[in-house]
Amino acid sequence: MIDDADLKYLRLAGCSDAVISHCIMVAEKALEIAGDISIPVDMELIKAGAVNHDIGRSKTSDIEHAVVGANIAREMGMDERVVRIIERHIGSGITKDEAEELGLPSKNYMPEAPEEMIVAYADNLARSDRTDSFERSLTMFKATLGEQHPAIERFIKMHEKILSWISAAKGNKKAEGSL
Repeated sequence: MIDDADLKYLRLAGCSDAVISHCIMVAEKALEIAGDISIPVDMELIKAGAVNHDIGRSKTSDIEHAVVGANIAREMGMDERVVRIIERHIGSGITKDEAEELGLPSKNYMPEAPEEMIVAYADNLARSDRTDSFERSLTMFKATLGEQHPAIERFIKMHEKILSWISAAKGNKKAEGSL
């Protein structure tokens, strides 16, 4: 459950109601995914990262909003793990080479920790007013980036990884039920 206390940093940064609504939707989807997987994850970290993932949109809607958001989060004293979620949530990650091409600071923006992957994945499924299926999101990615863009393959691999965590959880529940 997302409450007003969870939204304090977005409000302090001056995020619009539309951005806040999107962040709530992403957080709810991320928590839903996290509740269905087999690996241990920090639910509070996922919640904080997902709620604040677009805090940089208080200053810009460009791709650099993740870097701007990470800086805002650091200035506000957020946990560095939340800062990494904010910084690495764009698409299915941005490599160092892609970052340089895009004019971002030269570093790797690839989600690594499960919590980072879950938030990035949930954000990929989120539209302004709803969440879409993986298939619809993939179609939109391809239309926006082009069929051969490396982010397409990364998105597919992220989807497969999360599905494997969900499948393992379902398998564990079946095994527990047979004991």
